[in-house]
Amino acid sequence: MLRATAGAGPQLREAVALAGEAGLHVLSEEIRPRALVLAGVGTAARTGDVLNAVAGPRCPVPVILHRSRGVPGWVGAADVVIAVSASGRSPEALAAAEAAMHRGARLVAIGAADSELQSMAERARALFVPVPRRRPARVAFWSLVAPVLLAGRGLGMCQVAEADFAETATRLDNDADRCRPTAESFVNEGKSLAIELANTIPVVWGTSALATVAANRFADQLAANARYPAIAGNLIEAGRGRVGLIDGVFGSLADDVDDFFADRVDSAGSTKLRLVLLRDDSESEVDAARANAIEDLARERGIGVSVLTAEGGSELERLASLIAVPDFASVYLALLHGLDPIAVRAVSELKERTNA
Repeated sequence: MLRATAGAGPQLREAVALAGEAGLHVLSEEIRPRALVLAGVGTAARTGDVLNAVAGPRCPVPVILHRSRGVPGWVGAADVVIAVSASGRSPEALAAAEAAMHRGARLVAIGAADSELQSMAERARALFVPVPRRRPARVAFWSLVAPVLLAGRGLGMCQVAEADFAETATRLDNDADRCRPTAESFVNEGKSLAIELANTIPVVWGTSALATVAANRFADQLAANARYPAIAGNLIEAGRGRVGLIDGVFGSLADDVDDFFADRVDSAGSTKLRLVLLRDDSESEVDAARANAIEDLARERGIGVSVLTAEGGSELERLASLIAVPDFASVYLALLHGLDPIAVRAVSELKERTNA
């Protein structure tokens, strides 16, 4: 898992090349769609969040994330459906591709080569972008992100230059070097963040749309790699009620548990929250003030706070800077507990029992 995480930069470069060979540029010759539906689940669905965040509020076309089978009832010939599945056999992506064919919508498929999804795309004479098989699927994040963004660019939905991809790949290379296993924890941000999160309940909040995508990705990685529950979302939502967590039994009350419960809990100590703030220089003054205030409130209550700040020129590079270190941290956190971050028994057993 560490090798796969460290290979994010080369993975992004490879994905850009494969997308170019697949001919996504022809999308720019077509009429702009009424709407774009991105169909997929798990890591595949996160690519739609990335497209929305990179395109920003000025995106001329709505991007609809569809995480169930089929497509919304209104989808028709004026729309584009992007079916994304790292394995190429996700039931949700396959059902969406089939529904797009029947509705006459334009289809773009992204998935493993020689898969069911590729066969379906060929029958529909649709664009297909091959993704090298990587397991587990969550390590294929950048393989899926690149073609989704390039399809969005072709449809006139976002502005992502070739230089943005190149600079982002370099950023991922540099972060991988800083988080390498041989680097001590005092200089390795991935290890130090893992140590800070150990035996806590992470609460990860982003201060912008971009940072919120990274926050949700971090929660996904913590659950899958380290088996840690995490709360993630946008800081605006936190200020509307969730900030009350810091005054709860896992917040300021964690060290003052009622004896009635203390007698019944076999624990060396109380589990506390750990606030992780992912900040972006594009955050508004209001969001910046809210983030500073929440950080102060948490520290005043004895709750630890970790802050990561986005770096880079483009939206894509800033996003990568908020994803790379947390990705490594989730793996190091698993290793701290002696867990294999790749083999998730519960996931395998669930798939066996549901034939998914």
